[in-house]
Amino acid sequence: MPAPSRSALSSAALPPAASARSADAAQFARIDRALARTLADLEDRTARALRSPARDGQERLERDAEVHRLESRRRLLSRASRDVCLGRIVPADGSAPRYIGRIGLSDEDGRPLLVDWRSPAAEPFFAATRARPLGLAARRRYRWRDGELLASWDESFLEDGSPGGADPGDEEAAVLDEDSAFLASLAEARTPRMRDVLATIAADQDAIIRADARHPLVVDGGPGTGKTVVALHRAAYLSYADVRLRERGGGILVLGPHRPYLDYIADVLPGLGEDEVRAAVLRDLVPESAVAVPEPDPEVAALKADARMVAAIEPAVALYEEPPQEEVRLEIGGTEVVVDAADWADAFAAVEPGTPHNAARPQILEELAEVVGARLEDAASYDADGRAIDLLGSTQVLAALRRSAELTRALHRAWPLLEATDLVGDLWEVPAYLRRCAPWLTAAQRASLRRPEPTAWTDADLPLLDAARHRLGDARIERGRARREAARATAREQMAPVIDDLVAADGTEMRQMSMLRGEDMAEALLGEGPAVREADLSGPYAHVIVDEAQELTDAQWAMVLRRCPSRSLTIVGDRAQAGGGFAGTWAERLDRVGIGRVRQEVLRVNYRTPHEVMDVAAPVIRAAVPDANVPLSIREAGVPVRHGTPDELAGILAEWTGAHPAGTACVIGADLPAGTDPRVRALSPLQAKGLEFDLVVLVEPEALGEGRAGASARYVAMTRSTRELVILSRG
Repeated sequence: MPAPSRSALSSAALPPAASARSADAAQFARIDRALARTLADLEDRTARALRSPARDGQERLERDAEVHRLESRRRLLSRASRDVCLGRIVPADGSAPRYIGRIGLSDEDGRPLLVDWRSPAAEPFFAATRARPLGLAARRRYRWRDGELLASWDESFLEDGSPGGADPGDEEAAVLDEDSAFLASLAEARTPRMRDVLATIAADQDAIIRADARHPLVVDGGPGTGKTVVALHRAAYLSYADVRLRERGGGILVLGPHRPYLDYIADVLPGLGEDEVRAAVLRDLVPESAVAVPEPDPEVAALKADARMVAAIEPAVALYEEPPQEEVRLEIGGTEVVVDAADWADAFAAVEPGTPHNAARPQILEELAEVVGARLEDAASYDADGRAIDLLGSTQVLAALRRSAELTRALHRAWPLLEATDLVGDLWEVPAYLRRCAPWLTAAQRASLRRPEPTAWTDADLPLLDAARHRLGDARIERGRARREAARATAREQMAPVIDDLVAADGTEMRQMSMLRGEDMAEALLGEGPAVREADLSGPYAHVIVDEAQELTDAQWAMVLRRCPSRSLTIVGDRAQAGGGFAGTWAERLDRVGIGRVRQEVLRVNYRTPHEVMDVAAPVIRAAVPDANVPLSIREAGVPVRHGTPDELAGILAEWTGAHPAGTACVIGADLPAGTDPRVRALSPLQAKGLEFDLVVLVEPEALGEGRAGASARYVAMTRSTRELVILSRG
């Protein structure tokens, strides 16, 4: 949607609520019936799927996947009513109107009632403009509340401006400018949850939402440009429309800046017809975040944020992957075999690249089993026909190696199971260990990283713990696997005499029972142990969307890339709002952390913040960041920015809550007075990022800091307002 002029928007009046159109009313009734019928059908199919027998693990897996698919669709439809319909488009070629919905829906004969908003057929609903109508004669948008139609807006794309979307004889059909529905949505009071804006997505935003995901995409936009809207709608769109991402597996992850952000957007993705996209904050990726506190020392935080510190995890682990030098003598099947230092070195080197440390010991044992098996074959006795006598299979050799206490001790000393917390804690506790793993640190820097309690975690430790956990794998899982393997070995031994008896008693001509002695058959008889899954957020994901990405350190970017090795990323942010500063361009910043081939899109229209507020906020950030992407605000609130002193805070909040029965407010820079309405929150500039409020009261802005960081904090605080800004200062 092209940016309308400020004067046009300030003078535009909201159109009166249109009466229900006859064609629309009939369509809504069909949608109601289809929703009820489809829900009943899904419930029946789910019940039948749950009752269906499953004879083996594969059938159970397929049944569970089908139940999950049906239940996901049922949950989606159970939240829907006729307000699932966003609007309709009327093609200029005279073909039938198409109704656009949050989901796709058909009648009982398979005729489409709603076209899913993410499908190519729905794109003109969002992307058409007067200058580029995309084959449309008209577009109608609906505004709903609790399933009731409040209003609708018609837009004509015909040269004569006639209401091409109106029904014949509909005298109340309005021929409006294409901004009317959008302006109406902006005028609504805010709530603690992000408002639904799908029906009023602008054309420039829609183009980014539907952009190709093969390479990293940066969406740069100042306050109020809809960056978060674009990020969330893009997640839902890609999950539905991008075949490559679906085939790649792993799903989509949205990473936000803080917990209030997740609460704010909680309803958005379900409302877009998407139940599978995960949303989290960076802290959620690391279990120790539950006890981590802010890092009080900025210099220590900067050291731990350095990519070189993340790289120090590799030599820290390598210290525990040095092959033994001692020989181990084994007796297997009556034959003595020696495992020497060269055998150990070869086995350690055989670990596949990328294997987590704690998952590698089975590979080492398998390589040793091959070496030992070859030596047993060389030492075997042969019968008259040249066949080896009593030659053990690879499974039996491997079981014999596992039973060797001496070999097991040597392996566990040289390649122990490690915990991420122990590894990182040792770096802060053992000076020689840190010096070996991070030789670039000065003596003073190493001293600053030491602390009395090495596992008293801070936020700055989380990226390093994440790197260690990724490199090591889960020791708990490997201990469980080892216990299951030991149980299987015992079961094999107990099964062996039973199989011998069955083979001896087999009187069939083909001697079929002898097949039970085959290793493949033995494994099939034992079955597979239960699968153990790692943490849900460990990835990898097919696509990751990072909101407020300007805040990430190099170490935090490493956390993101571990979960998205394909580099299929959507990176959303604003350089001017970077609390820690942002030198250079997006391309330069991302290249430093290993993200190349970046494409950038820029959002320049501020749909949220009224120009009265932006006229005050823009000089604040431009003084510190002359090249800041300060967007053009297209709204007038009719309320000038007010100034006062901190002593007025309680009175201002009481006045606002008394005059506004709906809406939300935020105080930045002070605690809330006693008895404040619960619709008012107290947040820091960092906590307020990504959020919006009808009223923002900024208390003592000069206390938010100096230089670029202070200017950024004040800019963020001011631009959270959608209507009123009050600045209280003692100066």
